Amino acid sequence: MKNTYFDLIEQSYYFPQEGFDLRDGSLTFHGISLKYLIKKYGTPFRFIYLPKIGDQIKKARNLFNKAIKKSNYKGNYYYCYCTKCNHFSHVINEALKQNVNLETSSAYDIDLILSLFRDKKIDKNRVIVHNGYKTDEYLAKILNLQEIGFKNNIVVLDSINELKRIEKLAGGVKVKIGIRMAINEESQSSYYTSRLGIRHNDILKFYLENIKDKENLEFKMLHFFVDSGIKDSLYYWGEFQKAMKLYVDLKKQCTSLDSFNLGGGFPIRNHLGFEYNYEYMINEIVAAIKDACAVEKLKEPDIYTEFGKYTVGESGAIIFEVLEQKQQNDTESWYIVNNSLMNTIPDAWSIFEKFILLPINKWNNEYKRVNIGGISCDHSDYYNSEDLNQEVLLPAYPEEDEEPLYLGFFHTGAYQDAISGYGGIKHCLIPSPKHVIIDRDDKGNIVDYVYRNEQSAKDMFKILGYEK
Repeated sequence: MKNTYFDLIEQSYYFPQEGFDLRDGSLTFHGISLKYLIKKYGTPFRFIYLPKIGDQIKKARNLFNKAIKKSNYKGNYYYCYCTKCNHFSHVINEALKQNVNLETSSAYDIDLILSLFRDKKIDKNRVIVHNGYKTDEYLAKILNLQEIGFKNNIVVLDSINELKRIEKLAGGVKVKIGIRMAINEESQSSYYTSRLGIRHNDILKFYLENIKDKENLEFKMLHFFVDSGIKDSLYYWGEFQKAMKLYVDLKKQCTSLDSFNLGGGFPIRNHLGFEYNYEYMINEIVAAIKDACAVEKLKEPDIYTEFGKYTVGESGAIIFEVLEQKQQNDTESWYIVNNSLMNTIPDAWSIFEKFILLPINKWNNEYKRVNIGGISCDHSDYYNSEDLNQEVLLPAYPEEDEEPLYLGFFHTGAYQDAISGYGGIKHCLIPSPKHVIIDRDDKGNIVDYVYRNEQSAKDMFKILGYEK
């Protein structure tokens, strides 16, 4: 009996599934032939499928609004896109088509906001939530936004000392502020309490002594974010209930407080067996906030989220060609691909993140266990375990095959370009691959084009000072 790669996938998962199917024995992504893209653009290349961004935003917004209606919840829901997740203009423009609000995390993010305003992509009524550590430069730029007429800036305090700097720079100008609650990390973390935010036990006292009754400060938002994500776990709900109790205590002291920010944390699919009940979690969150307020006869707050990875992660992929097979011992087989994995999907190397890995072709071949290696000289430049199976299984093929094996890492649209330093200097001077944009026109037809070609030696040498 022939055990093909197709048999393996069909017997292990529900397949086809959203985003993935076969056409003439080769993989498609949201109905797009990846063999067509390979033939047109060569490999390696990174691509982003823009329509998926809008789909994700609509999905979350619809589920929150549905839960609000179901619970007869009186507050509103606000979807924010956090720009740090993917700063590319085509990504942010796509998100803005859905009228999202924005979240910033550094001084240069404010320059990005101004650029969007100059291009008439946003107006001065857009809600802008300002997170991250506030340097004087960052604060000055936030206050400049306010001076030119942005009405809905919310500066989320990450430390107690930031308030003093805000008051010094703002003078008597009224500033809307939020407070981020530092959460206790999960037990396996290398530290106990997050460095981000203000200690939970200090916040109420801090508000009463430093914010309450000050006419130039309007306390609007409590920010709560669990770094490991929104999960149906005892740990998540324990931190959530702690944050809700704090919100209630603060609300009793402050009538202007009207917003509860969940931060980010919605997961994305990182294997074909991924299961997550978004609707259930959203219903539970909305109901829990309503119940906590009802007990104290308080008005329910507006709910904010700052989804970044969820917004754009599933829209991205990177395609490689296997250059060579290497059998290094009796049990370990290597597929060497035509770029560096450390450079192109750095999360896989740095934090052991897993992505959906699938072959583009040869689905009717038998399969075998392999390690995937990049072409850099670093021993860490490899990928050899899936999130579900703890091993990589891919089609086997004879070396003399005329058609090489092509591999795709999918749902890589979040953070990878920023962390790897897109267009900068890469390990071993291996270039950033070609970047392709895929969209659909008004009739649903595919529109694809090169955003930027593969990085050249001249590009890198100019950065290094060899080219004037």
